[in-house]
Amino acid sequence: MRVGTVKRKTKETDIEVEINLDGTGVYDVKTGIGFLDHMLEQLSRHSLIDLRVRVDGDLHIDFHHTTEDSGIAIGTAFAQALGDLKGIRRYAEAHIPMDETLTRVALDISNRPYLIWKVEFSRDKLGEMDTELFKEWFQAFAQAAGITLHVENLYGTNNHHIVESCFKALARSLRNAVEIDPRRADAVPSTKGVLGGSL
Repeated sequence: MRVGTVKRKTKETDIEVEINLDGTGVYDVKTGIGFLDHMLEQLSRHSLIDLRVRVDGDLHIDFHHTTEDSGIAIGTAFAQALGDLKGIRRYAEAHIPMDETLTRVALDISNRPYLIWKVEFSRDKLGEMDTELFKEWFQAFAQAAGITLHVENLYGTNNHHIVESCFKALARSLRNAVEIDPRRADAVPSTKGVLGGSL
């Protein structure tokens, strides 16, 4: 099984993450931020990636460090679980509707991290969480996981639906991209024979 375990401790957060790419979508998430927990649970369930997350963060200051650092830790565990990237499908995309909302995610597990974020909100907060922090999570995850990630909300008015469709579209894309292609199970999916960098 492709698994990753990360422990990351700074003056701002203390995080433990366990991930299993070949799981069934079992999750156990406690970040201290209810809405972020809900989104990470959606990510796990719809990607079929097992996810355990524990975060003790400086929430008395704000939610920024916990949000960003959880993205870093989950992305790092994801990259660790992928290993040498042999056999994966690499590319994937998904369109996820949620009532009046439609969001598209396209990604390349390339070891060349990059985020395109075309998502706008009409509210500053969802629950107690600042909506601007969702971009920070996606940026941190993409950077640490080595993913070229494009997230675009095509339309929608309900901010909860917009965010949730972003996480679900990411989940479905990851589910497809990390699958082993039986036609190329022993090969890195690149004509260079390696993913990432300028080689």
